[in-house]
Amino acid sequence: MRAADSVVIPSADAQTPAVRAWLTPLELGVLAAIWGASFMFMRVAAKDFGSLALVEMRLALGALILLPFLLRERAAFDRAIWPKLALIGAINSAIPFALFAWAAQRAPAGIGAITNAMAVLFTALVGFLFFREQIGRRRAFALLVGFGGVVVLASGKTAGSNVGGAVVAGCSAAFLYGIGAHLVKRHLVGLPPIAVAAATLSCAALMVLPFAIAQWPQQPIPMESWVSASMLGVLCTGIAYALYYRLIRRIGAGRAVTVTYLVPLFAVAWAWALLGEALTLSMGIAGALILGSVALSQRSAKAK
Repeated sequence: MRAADSVVIPSADAQTPAVRAWLTPLELGVLAAIWGASFMFMRVAAKDFGSLALVEMRLALGALILLPFLLRERAAFDRAIWPKLALIGAINSAIPFALFAWAAQRAPAGIGAITNAMAVLFTALVGFLFFREQIGRRRAFALLVGFGGVVVLASGKTAGSNVGGAVVAGCSAAFLYGIGAHLVKRHLVGLPPIAVAAATLSCAALMVLPFAIAQWPQQPIPMESWVSASMLGVLCTGIAYALYYRLIRRIGAGRAVTVTYLVPLFAVAWAWALLGEALTLSMGIAGALILGSVALSQRSAKAK
């Protein structure tokens, strides 16, 4: 999940009373399955593409899918806003995607998905540290529990290898998502969110392009990695973003973010079923702690 992409959009429930009760759970499940699969696709493709080339594929294809939304709303984007879009593109997409791709070369897909869930907690922490937002005792406790889960996850081993570096990379990416969430909320208010996503992905793709060219693999890339990279960009970035904003518009950001709880479960399930990766004890404990802390944090926010 990309928690930093959460833009405050009024819920459209009242405007769509005829929407069937099954539609929202179905779309949440589909979105969680897609974002869960993104960590599997990174795991497959990163070893052949390398982190920067893979990120460029992801950004460029995702931006291409969303480009029609940006073209439709282009009048809302004046020249003065583009430096901010570029900065948010770097913080919210380019660097986090590169960190997750780097982690995917060194740890199972579930590791990245579990650390990604920390983005919700980091958003609260960034608000407290830099934007003078109140955090409350319950949220503070949730953060401590979440960090405890990170420690458990980082201390674990998979196939005899320590995954601490991958955990640090994933948590760093989640922290950047937290920063990005606040930058979007403070500097891009009033702009059409899905067009903002298209613009930031486009800026990020342009920034990463020279580095991706410099580090493009010299050896032939297997077809399965090409397919995985394409699915990562088209399905897990472009189409998933469009689906996510559709959900936000209909049910509100507070309910749409519950997809966070499902993404690690799907990521582990996909990796187990299709890549043969096992769920380790440390991953299970850490996942329970982190997802439990996210649930507690969300409950605190709603109560407030």
